[in-house]
Amino acid sequence: MNPFSTHAPRSLRGVIWMAVAVVVAASCLAVASLLPEGNLLHASAFVVSLAGKYLSYAMLALAVDLVWGFAGILTLGHAAFFALGGYAMGMYLMREIGARGVYGNADLPDFMIFLSWKSLPWYWWGSEHFIWAAVLVVAVPGLLAGVFGWLAFRSRVSGVYLSIITQALTYALMLAFFQNGLGFGGNNGLTDFKDILGADLHAPHTRAVLLVVTGVLLAASLLAARFVVGGRFGNLLVAVRDAESRTRFLGYRPEQAKLLVWVFSAMIAGVGGALYVTQVGIINPGEFAPANSIESVIWVAVGGRGTLCGAVLGAILVNMGKTLFTAWLPEFWLYGLGLLFICTTLFLPNGLMGLWRHARKPPPEEVTPEVADTQGDEA
Repeated sequence: MNPFSTHAPRSLRGVIWMAVAVVVAASCLAVASLLPEGNLLHASAFVVSLAGKYLSYAMLALAVDLVWGFAGILTLGHAAFFALGGYAMGMYLMREIGARGVYGNADLPDFMIFLSWKSLPWYWWGSEHFIWAAVLVVAVPGLLAGVFGWLAFRSRVSGVYLSIITQALTYALMLAFFQNGLGFGGNNGLTDFKDILGADLHAPHTRAVLLVVTGVLLAASLLAARFVVGGRFGNLLVAVRDAESRTRFLGYRPEQAKLLVWVFSAMIAGVGGALYVTQVGIINPGEFAPANSIESVIWVAVGGRGTLCGAVLGAILVNMGKTLFTAWLPEFWLYGLGLLFICTTLFLPNGLMGLWRHARKPPPEEVTPEVADTQGDEA
């Protein structure tokens, strides 16, 4: 049983502190990016882009923690929902280029003209509108998660079998999106974005605003996740995770609870993917790679499964370590990541949040047994 099941989800104060810290940190870094380059506090565009990527990954980790930490579903395919949200936003950003592309066609993206497409596919209709793109960001991952979850949970697929199926799902999508005929840019994906809502994506002010928006949406997702798992539904998820058969015998429907949290987490991952695209400037089929889903599981394990805040912390710290490690010894990063996961499993089974909880726990008071005063009794 997860030791956090009865305490961590109810820690509203900790979640609020984490949400506030994320927004404040993103705001401070955004302000620093607008300072003159000669200023000691100036943050470069590269640093701002990295920070935005870390926060987007934190949303993916939060989504994984919801289904793994609370419902006991070890997902190895949540990168699929992350990438689908990214593609939904990428479609809008491609249409925003308009006639400024290489071929000067205001109706078709450059890659479609290069591949001799004559018209937009039906699933690209309306992608020039930001509102519709925002709807697709949550609707497409949510719909896929709903269909997949209904089939899997209704069939009572669980454990390692479900993990393998989720990995197969994201791998199948990766292979599909590599095809030029699907209409998403094939191997190259979607890139060369220029504007978002009429603002230059490469302008310092736009980057600063996007970073703050990412921080705010991450904080909102964190609070929404706390609301979901902090009440009776959270208790039901923990019961399903720890004793699904007993929960079913009590009259509950575990498959419905798992489906709801599965769809909700997919939507959060989709929003993270959309924000990722605006920060990085490209989305390609490589984002569907199963390795990305496995990495997200490691982020959650390092931070602390079933804690929400731990998922955010783990995603940020591990990706910061990845940036530094790959700059020094890029060929050894995978070995380092594997060693990190092994050490976490062996020495920090509850992650960094478990270590923090243990450090804050007051030491037990020593109780000295009272010794009877025999002399006083004799007197």
